[in-house]
This record gives sequence, structure tokens and C-alpha cells, in this order.
Amino acid sequence: MLQVNDNAPLDVVLMDENGDKFTLCDLLGGWVVVYFYPKDDTPGCTIEAEGFRDMQEAFKKLGARVLGVSKDNCASHQKFIDKKKLTYTLVADEDHSLMEAFGTWGERSFMGRTYMGTSRSTFLIDPKGKVVHVWEKVKPIDHAKDVLEVINRVTS
Repeated sequence: MLQVNDNAPLDVVLMDENGDKFTLCDLLGGWVVVYFYPKDDTPGCTIEAEGFRDMQEAFKKLGARVLGVSKDNCASHQKFIDKKKLTYTLVADEDHSLMEAFGTWGERSFMGRTYMGTSRSTFLIDPKGKVVHVWEKVKPIDHAKDVLEVINRVTS
């Protein structure tokens, strides 16, 4: 998993909920919050997504862009955005390329079952592309607030 002071993987081609392609390099010059979550429209993921939605204006005021990333496809993301009125970009990482680059894709276990999946993690990337904060094993409740507090601290 990427750690503080690592360079973010700026050249991985990403696809948003509309099927438009971009890279993290395209977002340099501003702060970027990249949060990884397991699946659209599931209980914990919805709590986390709504937290970022509800604090979106505060993130924008600090010049921070939020990206939610899961293995779901564009259609699933668009349905999730419409249903929960999300106001930020969701990245469709169906081939796990961004998750692998950040180190959030791997073997997981739940209730005795082992499978490949996403580690609920968040990364704060500075305007030059460096990772400045990492949250591992995120608890969805109040996570967006925690991220915003760190951005406030590092930008002051």
C-alpha cells in the first residue's frame, strides 16, 4: 500500500461514471482525495459516500477534489450517483489497475471466506502528486469529516 511521501500513480488511465477517461496527472494543481470502497449501494459504502457528498462544498472551498473508486462499472456508478445524489466523481476500476497501483486490491477474508477485494482506504494527494496522508481500514461513519480536518490542517 502506498504510504506518506510516496508519489501517487499519476499515469493510470481512469474512467468516470460517464465513461470519460482521465488520469490523476490531469488533476495536479489541487488537492485530491482518493477513497477506495468495496461496492456501490451497500450499507457501509453508502454511509461513506453520503459523508463525502454532504461535505462536498467544504472540500471545494479548500481546493480539494474527491474521487470514489470501486470495481463497479460506469452504469452502476451512475445509478449510485443518481440514487444518493452524489456530487463528485466515481471511478470505475473494473480491472483493478488503480487499486493495484495504490495497493488496496488483494486477498481479503470475511466470515471464514477468502476472496480478492478492495481494502477500504483513503489517500490525500497534494497538488504536486505526493501522498500526504493515508487512512487504512476506514470506518465509514464520520470518515469524510476526518479527511476534511486533515486537509484543513495541512493547508493552513
